[in-house]
Amino acid sequence: MTVQPGRRERKKAATRQKIADTAMRLFQEHGYDAVGIRDVAAEADVAVTTLFSHFASKEALVFELDEDFEQRLVRAVTDRAPQEPLIPALRREIHALVRHCTGDGAAPTWQMIDASPALRQYEASMRLRHAESLARAIAADPHADSAPAPNPPRTTTTCRTIARFAVDAFSLAREEPDPQAAVDEIFVMIEAAWEAIEPT
Repeated sequence: MTVQPGRRERKKAATRQKIADTAMRLFQEHGYDAVGIRDVAAEADVAVTTLFSHFASKEALVFELDEDFEQRLVRAVTDRAPQEPLIPALRREIHALVRHCTGDGAAPTWQMIDASPALRQYEASMRLRHAESLARAIAADPHADSAPAPNPPRTTTTCRTIARFAVDAFSLAREEPDPQAAVDEIFVMIEAAWEAIEPT
């Protein structure tokens, strides 16, 4: 049974969403570099301290789903069915993330990110953080011992490599004319690498 958030949590989430929506509107209207934190706070009618209680930096305003995406990647490992192989579960989640980030209206945001060195650097560090979280989830995979035959222990290098491949698949695929086909193409290679490391 899903526990519904309380009034305080709903209000906090609404404030966060209002700040993020306001920031993106101002960035699109005036350009990312022309808009400051104080501009966003004033337009959203919140104190600067309130803004920073929700977002650690100006760059974080653009990647407001950062933590959600990270959790989704981890849950693709931890919440999958016991007999579901790891790589197809990751592929399904990357497909969903790519669909979200390449939908209608997404192009201007990515153009803004690609044009800003600060945003590109933030995105790169975000991908590394997501990959590290995913690698830890793979290393601690609760279903790793449920395969028909025992597999060798997963090394830190193995887990980090597969996690990097999976996270980078998102970044590579979103730039392609057919992002979903690109995800499938990349995951053919990821699955081959995984099977070479961990044969079933």
